Amino acid sequence: MGAVWSERDWQRLNTGTRRAAAHRGWNAVARSARCVLRTYSTSFFIVTRFLPPAKRAEVEVVYAAVRYPDEIVDTFPLTCSEKLRLLDAWAEDYASSLNSGSFADSLACGCAPFVAAFAEVVRARKIPREHYLSFLEAMRLDAKPRPYATLDDLIESYIYGSAIVVGYFLAHIYGPSQPNSFDRALTSARHLGIALQLTNFLRDVGEDQRRGRVYMPSDLLAAEGLHALDATDPTQEVALRRVLTRMSAIAEAYYELAERDLDAFAEDSRVAIQACIDVYRRLNVRIGSSAQGVRHRESVPMVEKFAALPNSKYWRLPLAYAGVI
Repeated sequence: MGAVWSERDWQRLNTGTRRAAAHRGWNAVARSARCVLRTYSTSFFIVTRFLPPAKRAEVEVVYAAVRYPDEIVDTFPLTCSEKLRLLDAWAEDYASSLNSGSFADSLACGCAPFVAAFAEVVRARKIPREHYLSFLEAMRLDAKPRPYATLDDLIESYIYGSAIVVGYFLAHIYGPSQPNSFDRALTSARHLGIALQLTNFLRDVGEDQRRGRVYMPSDLLAAEGLHALDATDPTQEVALRRVLTRMSAIAEAYYELAERDLDAFAEDSRVAIQACIDVYRRLNVRIGSSAQGVRHRESVPMVEKFAALPNSKYWRLPLAYAGVI
């Protein structure tokens, strides 16, 4: 996916959101966050429509808080040092927001609205503060990429920060079905975070390479005779397709594990989580079985996304795109 919004677009959004928040508070930031989600992720936007309004707004704020740092390292035409500087400034806003007494105090201190709103979610949902720092550290790894020797290395060094802790954010918002089921909910969130991130890696091998990144574990590549990945090299196509098929199978195993503990989440969140699993699982299957390999960016047609959703909830979608919910 190419850049959707430029750095200047984000700056304008930040300015407009700050102005709106001065009058309408946290809800104004949540509304801007919804616009971010709808712009950048059709799939996740659709599945989050099945959450209760309060939880949905918090999830949208989480998405905006992770989307902007991701855009810094993925799409803004900046040097490595400039990207790291912006990430450091964002981390400073996060620390300031957490140390402020309220959302309004965070804005008064000059903190970015999405960070200020996210810090409010962290406080309200008792999310461990260090999780977001782990996320920002993963973004720094994207600014200065390195290879990953094994799948375990990839998961613990990168996916933990880029996806697992984001799953933990959401688990705190979704809530457990019973007080003693929260550990299982976190386990499910970890497994789903790994699955989703692996699927995204498989979809974006060529695009990641253009950014100087290789997320396919070195040992899996070497097992197929690929010691220096080049997604543009036709002679690597067959071997690379085998790597993608194997990684897709690994991701599928994590989707299965995530689904196994779905009952650990609060009942009013399960439809959205199940829809997320089903939609991205379909994408994973398409990638793993594609004859085109990395020559194109795979996607799930809208009709298939709808097929993964509960029929009784379809009425929500036109209202969502009309901005009603």
